[in-house]
Amino acid sequence: MSLLDWFANRRKTGSISAERRVREIPDGLWTKCEMCDVLTYTKDLQANQMVCLECGHHLRVDSNDRINQLIDQGTWTPLDTNVVPVDPLKFKDRKPYSERLREAQAKTGMQDAVQTGLGELQGIPVALGVMDFRFIGGSMGSVVGEKLTRLIERATAERRPVLIVCTSGGARMQEGILSLMQMAKISGALELHREARLLYIPILTHPTTGGVTASFAMLGDIIVAEPKATIGFAGRRVVEQTLREKLPDDFQTAEYMLHHGFVDIIIPRTQLTKTLAQMIKLHQGK
Repeated sequence: MSLLDWFANRRKTGSISAERRVREIPDGLWTKCEMCDVLTYTKDLQANQMVCLECGHHLRVDSNDRINQLIDQGTWTPLDTNVVPVDPLKFKDRKPYSERLREAQAKTGMQDAVQTGLGELQGIPVALGVMDFRFIGGSMGSVVGEKLTRLIERATAERRPVLIVCTSGGARMQEGILSLMQMAKISGALELHREARLLYIPILTHPTTGGVTASFAMLGDIIVAEPKATIGFAGRRVVEQTLREKLPDDFQTAEYMLHHGFVDIIIPRTQLTKTLAQMIKLHQGK
């Protein structure tokens, strides 16, 4: 074998080894930030509650992670897990609504787009609802409305503060007027909760839009938002076409909403649990 052949074989062997090393890296070991493109060890990112260590961008998390972040370990009691969606209108677009429901349930392991339950936040009894964008865009159908209403009524009866983590594309069009009715139903339950002089705090995360924004997301005693979250009713393009003018670059961000008085405070996710506990204690006079 000539010297050139030996070097050629060495380079070929090195290339195969490099490819093998790439293949051996497990999926999900690293996560790329969608804002700054920095790769972060996923366990480090999870330890920081899925907030980028480089730029502070808040990556989307599911409802299970939200519950684990907010509720003390071993205190969570889920409510109304047997409430399931149906297809009352036999709605069909590109595929039947019933099929979309089955696909979303298989993908998420959830019955619908919200989890509700009772638990303790730093030792304080609370009622918590957490929406999940993975389930048909976190859209608000009959099940979301029913579970949140029952949660609020339970909290009123037990004199607990209500926390709802909002993330949604709005009302679920496949359920028509039935989905829009949930806006009034939840709002009515919140009014009774308010009359009992109890605290309600919505936490607006990315994105919170449509009928959710037009109802319970904006009815809080203290309205909290995560940094850079998109918050609005109609989409940016629809608003621009309606007004026939160019909107600011930060339009419908949490920071824009705070500046214009629609949001009371922006809290980074890593400080959320501690700050919510302080708010509840101040309200309860403790």
